[in-house]
Amino acid sequence: MPAAVPADDVTVVVVTWQGRHLLGPCLDSLRAQTAAHRVLVVDNASTDGTAEFLAAEHPGVRVHVLEQNTGFAGGMARALEAVDTPFVALLNNDATADPGWLAALLEHVHRHPEAAAVTSRMLLADRPGTTNNAGVVLLRSGHGADRGLGAPATAFPAADEVFGFSGGAALLRTAAAREVGGFPAPFFLYYEDTDLSWRLRLRGWTVRYEPAAVVLHQHSATVDQQSTVFAFHNERNRLLVLCRCAPAGLAARAVGRFLLTTGSLLARRLSGRPVPDVPAFRVPLRIRVLASWVRLLPWALRSRRAILRGATADPAGLVREWAGRDA
Repeated sequence: MPAAVPADDVTVVVVTWQGRHLLGPCLDSLRAQTAAHRVLVVDNASTDGTAEFLAAEHPGVRVHVLEQNTGFAGGMARALEAVDTPFVALLNNDATADPGWLAALLEHVHRHPEAAAVTSRMLLADRPGTTNNAGVVLLRSGHGADRGLGAPATAFPAADEVFGFSGGAALLRTAAAREVGGFPAPFFLYYEDTDLSWRLRLRGWTVRYEPAAVVLHQHSATVDQQSTVFAFHNERNRLLVLCRCAPAGLAARAVGRFLLTTGSLLARRLSGRPVPDVPAFRVPLRIRVLASWVRLLPWALRSRRAILRGATADPAGLVREWAGRDA
């Protein structure tokens, strides 16, 4: 039974930055898990007393304090290097897990040896009757999105295969994640889970969803999704995912759309026509996105060659199978 799995089979990783106010409930929920496990907190150079809080209130938790803020992607990349258990679970610092969360994930992955990842049923903490995420879907544009965002909590009652896992609450096979290159540290924030899901699928693995693994998530408690930080990393990283993993034509069309949209927004502003006042539509931010994407493009193309060289699945076939499904 999953509850009898030894603690040295699974490590739960919590990446945090300036999150002392969030960590108490998160770690308390891990302490209440029915499945044995280890806990690793990766502290992205917090200055809010996180280290002192962990030492005083959670002395049994292993802590890695990084010298600078590497974002969620960088924190997970460092964690994956340090984990020495067959499974690694991810839990956001602004989330709390039901006591049976980890046991449900472990039971599911043992039933499905073809699965490299099992994602959770994430509900909104302030509206627990509403779904936050039931996996990641692949849109026809090639971008990833939350499966079921805003749907009733009862909308996805059955275990199922999904395109990708959510980095907010999931279980991974450590060796599989390492084999395909782990978490892309240059992403910093956002889309690192979609990118890793793409690479796992290209190697022939599947990704599953377990409805009994329930987590309450304070959506946007760490980063405001209306902020320029969110818009910058979201826009840039979804281009990087496609450049690394998707069919070349799909990636080229996505870059072309971004350029055309940026030019159109500039023309509208210069002509005095109204433009929605949201960060993703601000031309200076989009130019910053392009500049950062260009700087990272050589890395993305080098990694693309390695990703496709080791692929056992066809990127175009994955798009045909998954694009628009459950969206």
